Parts: sequence; C-alpha cells; structure tokens
Amino acid sequence: MIFTQAELDYLATQHLGRLATVSPDGQAQNNPTGFFVEADTGAIVIGGHALGASKKFRNIQRGSTVAFVVDDLATVDPWAPRGIEIRGTAVALTDHEPPMPGFSREIIRITPTKIISWNLDGPRLSRTV
Repeated sequence: MIFTQAELDYLATQHLGRLATVSPDGQAQNNPTGFFVEADTGAIVIGGHALGASKKFRNIQRGSTVAFVVDDLATVDPWAPRGIEIRGTAVALTDHEPPMPGFSREIIRITPTKIISWNLDGPRLSRTV
C-alpha cells in the first residue's frame, strides 16, 4: 500500500488540494484543484472543466515534476495543522473517462514517489515509495 490507512482516511475527508508544476522556462505554478485517490493504484487523479486547456496540464505534458499538497487545520485553538505532501511523476492523459460528470476528458495522474504527512496519526512521517 502506498498510503497509510491514516493518510487514506484523511484524503477521503478532503476535497481540495494544491498542485505545483514547473513550466519549461523554470517558472513555478501552483493551483487549487479537486482530486481523487485511485484505490487500486494509489495514484492521485485530477480532473476538471477544460483541464486540457490549463497551464498545469501543458506543464505536465512537457515533463514537469509535481508536488501536490492537501492540508487543513484540525483546530485553531490549539493551533493544529495537518496534511500530506505528495511528490512524484505525473502524466497528462487525453480522451480519458472523466472522474465525475461535467469534467472534460483530460486527467492528470500522479504516481507518488515521496509522501510527507504530518499530524494525521502521530509525528511527521516522510518516506520514499
């Protein structure tokens, strides 16, 4: 299993993450996006409306590595941030079944190579997968 059970449980409660990509000229880009976890592979799937026309999609088509972060505050008093960062390789796929109605036929699939999580079920956890 790529993710721990605590990480899967946390990701299942969240609806928004931030995807960072890098353009061919070295400019970083970071955008909020919805996501899904493929249960059988552990990949992160990102879809959207007209995703194929987005800069993040084009950056990935051109070979960008990615980082995807999902985080929130469990409480504000006491201050308790928690989250997960997923670094890895990504592919931009066209003519793919949309992950939900209304999304375009393009998706981004992220295969994790490093996962860093914090305050999900104990101390910070960082590992290469």
